[in-house]
Amino acid sequence: MICSLVSTFQGSRLKDQKILRLQPNVKKMYLLLRASDDKAAMQRLRSEVVGIDLFRILRTDLGEDNLNALVREKIVPVPGDISVHNLGLNDSDILQRMWSEIDIIINIAATTNFDERYDIGLGINTFGALNVLNFAKKCVKAQLVLHVSTAYVCGEHTGLFQEKPFKMGETLRGDKKLDIDVEFELMKQKLKELEHQDCSEEEISQSMKDLGMTRAKLHGWPNTYVFTKAMGEMLIGNYRENLPLVIIRPTMITSTIAEPFPGWIEGLRTIDSVIVAFGKGRLKYLLADSNSIFDLIPADMVVNAMIATATAHSGETGMQTIYHVGSSFQNPITFGQLHDNTARYFANKPLVARDGSPIIVSKVTILPTMGQFSLYMTLRYKLPLKILRLINIIYPWSEGDKYNDLSRKLKLAMRLVELYEPYLLFKGIFDDLNTERLRMRRKENIKELDGSFEFDPKTINWDDYIVNIHIPGLITYVLKQ
Repeated sequence: MICSLVSTFQGSRLKDQKILRLQPNVKKMYLLLRASDDKAAMQRLRSEVVGIDLFRILRTDLGEDNLNALVREKIVPVPGDISVHNLGLNDSDILQRMWSEIDIIINIAATTNFDERYDIGLGINTFGALNVLNFAKKCVKAQLVLHVSTAYVCGEHTGLFQEKPFKMGETLRGDKKLDIDVEFELMKQKLKELEHQDCSEEEISQSMKDLGMTRAKLHGWPNTYVFTKAMGEMLIGNYRENLPLVIIRPTMITSTIAEPFPGWIEGLRTIDSVIVAFGKGRLKYLLADSNSIFDLIPADMVVNAMIATATAHSGETGMQTIYHVGSSFQNPITFGQLHDNTARYFANKPLVARDGSPIIVSKVTILPTMGQFSLYMTLRYKLPLKILRLINIIYPWSEGDKYNDLSRKLKLAMRLVELYEPYLLFKGIFDDLNTERLRMRRKENIKELDGSFEFDPKTINWDDYIVNIHIPGLITYVLKQ
């Protein structure tokens, strides 16, 4: 099997080490990296992929020299950029070699900022996906394009979300028509106007962020991220022709449950920011519904599902299949359950403050609606802030910049709440019928996939996973404590 791994990192790195560890017969993996040249791409491969703790089991099993030799043999780091034609590959020799050798193309590349600049979101999440598809069409041995999206392209509706593709131009609002080319032209025109107005980079960036959020909400999506990902799905689904296409839609990805070891995670994900803020004693109130289901899925289960779909569908001409990879349908966990486990963990194993003392956590005030949250913020913060402003006007020397500092922090907090509201109060369940069929097919027919490729959420004991795996993983690999 020859793979092209077009990617940004957490899922890609986990997949890279898994293939090297358990599928050593893979011929070659071309790994597209944002880098200026071959030397810089190789440096990123060494420092940000092979050199991290995730590869320690391979390093222990093989030894440093043998691991380096295996990487040199199997992985080809390629400097590129999916937002441009031919993925930004300027070396004609490597381009021709990739087109002649690659049979499976995996796209994990994305910008995941909820309020990303519209030009960047369109470039990577939308037209970047189309660039990957067009690249794949030139691969003479192409057997499959595997595109990783997100389950939250569904928007903010309630109920059961099925594994079905978007139609070209479909919106989440029935009274609107989506034209992706028009969106692109609107973005270009706005950018041109800002440049003509001699706006600063900061002003341009904020205007492009605002434009993305405005266009997303106009068509029924809560933010730029999921809107641009949905448009990317539309483009590759519409223009795939006979090329087999699998779209993986994971939910909230959390730390590994088993492989290559439990608890590995890179960076703070959606819910992890809440967990860490609670552990540090900084979380006093939160917009959330204790009964809402949080659809969590360990990262290694997502990777296992990706490998299983690639094995199952390679060469199936003309097919397109959507897979939800999550837990809400098969084995749901509520926010209340997550909160209780988090509180129990930090009560028994508190984090340590800079002075060496344990951080004592207190109960969080949970506000289940945006109305209640806004009222709470008004009484607790906005009214005292107005009083402070009045004092500042009468006695400008009394508090210095305290008003401006608190005002800025309050605005930031409210913006973050608005961004996360669709997920903190999410009321949907993700049907995973296709994924369940794949799990059954895997058990019955795909003999080469053994127990190391588990992706059944029913096997997860959430209380044990949160307390004994996920939070310790956050503390070890993110907080570095």
